[in-house]
Amino acid sequence: MKKKCDNCDKPATIHLTEIVGGEKTERHLCGDCAAEAGITIKANVPISKLLEEFVLQAAPDAESLPDPVCDVCGLHFGEFRDGGLLGCPNDYEAFIPAMTDMIARVQCGETQHVGKVPHRADEAEQKQALLLRLRAELKQAVQNEHYEQAAILRDQIKQAESQ
Repeated sequence: MKKKCDNCDKPATIHLTEIVGGEKTERHLCGDCAAEAGITIKANVPISKLLEEFVLQAAPDAESLPDPVCDVCGLHFGEFRDGGLLGCPNDYEAFIPAMTDMIARVQCGETQHVGKVPHRADEAEQKQALLLRLRAELKQAVQNEHYEQAAILRDQIKQAESQ
């Protein structure tokens, strides 16, 4: 069922959800009422433009970064930064230092996805999620022959299992 505009009876094309102080408020507006309220929406923005804005926001001092080149497709990091598109799967490896810095700035210093556990999860589920993550990290450390890190992870797993 299509929603109607909160101000008139036209079909709502803009749906806003606002949470203030834990209180959720929804607004449904037609394009005219949204314009009258001063709400502007960027429409039909190509994904390449969104990626370009993301990259520029993430690397405002990009001129100071090195400009590595992918040895497979020949793409320069500057071209990725300007266009927002990678040329081949090898680019991830070729641009690791530059992309890591960029991702760290955007993600508040984090460069590795560790997943998340729902707030409603009980302690057993949280413990299991922790163990799964630690075991995956242990496997990766052993594959990369980082044995000191693997020993630390092994000890963390034993400690988590004993709790």
